[in-house]
Amino acid sequence: MEQATEAITLAGVEHADVICFPECFVPGYRAANKNVPPPDAAFLDRAWSAVEAAAGAAKVAVILGTERIVRGRPMITALVVDRDGTRLGFQDKVQIDPSEEVTYTSGAERRTFQSGALTFGVVICHEGWRYPETVRWAARRGAQVVFHPQFHEAEAGSYRPVSYADPRNSFHEKAALCRAAENTCYFATVNFAGEGSPTTSAVVRPDGSLLGFQPYGQAGLFIADLDLSEATGLLATRCRDY
Repeated sequence: MEQATEAITLAGVEHADVICFPECFVPGYRAANKNVPPPDAAFLDRAWSAVEAAAGAAKVAVILGTERIVRGRPMITALVVDRDGTRLGFQDKVQIDPSEEVTYTSGAERRTFQSGALTFGVVICHEGWRYPETVRWAARRGAQVVFHPQFHEAEAGSYRPVSYADPRNSFHEKAALCRAAENTCYFATVNFAGEGSPTTSAVVRPDGSLLGFQPYGQAGLFIADLDLSEATGLLATRCRDY
C-alpha cells in the first residue's frame, strides 16, 4: 500500500494525468511461490481509501491492480479513481487463466471510464493477451487507451529479453502491438519489475508502433505522452461481428 501511494505522489510531481499499477499490486498476486496474506476485506478497504486520498492530493487518476472478496473468494480487479480522489468503480477480470480458477473467481461485465478528456478501458493480464475482443469492446465504446495491468514472471530457462517484442521472446509483447494496431487505440501494458521477466511495461501507439518501454527488471515510473487524436478507434468500429 505504501509503495502505491508513494508512486502516486511521484506521478503527481511529474504532472502525470493517470498512473496504472500491475495486476493485484495490492495485496499481491496469489501465485504458488508468493507469500501473500489471506484475503482481507478490511485491509482492502483501508488500502483503497489511502489510494483515493493520494490520488486526490496528487491530482492523478489511478488504475490500481487489486482484488475484491466475492462470496468468500478473491476476484482479480482494478480499482479506478479519478483525479479528485473520487472512486469511479472497478473493472473485474472476466477471462481468468485456467491456472487461476482454484484461487480466484471471475467477473462478468466490462465497462469504460472517463477522466477529463480521456476515455479508457481496462483489461487484465491473460484476457488482454489471448482475447482480442476484450480490447475491441472498449475501443468500440470510445476508449482512446486500454490499460493492461499484468503479472508475468520469468520461468526457469526462459529467454531474458532486453528489447521490446524481441522475436526470440514469447508471443506476449507482439500481442500488445496487435491489440493497439487492430483497434486504432493506445495499449498501455504494466508489469512488475521482475528479474528476467519476459514482458515489461510499455505503451503502444494506435498504429501498432512502440512508443516506449520500461527497461526490463528496473523498478520505476515509466512516463509516456499520448496524442489522443491518434486514437480514432477506426479499425475497432469497422468490426461488425462484435
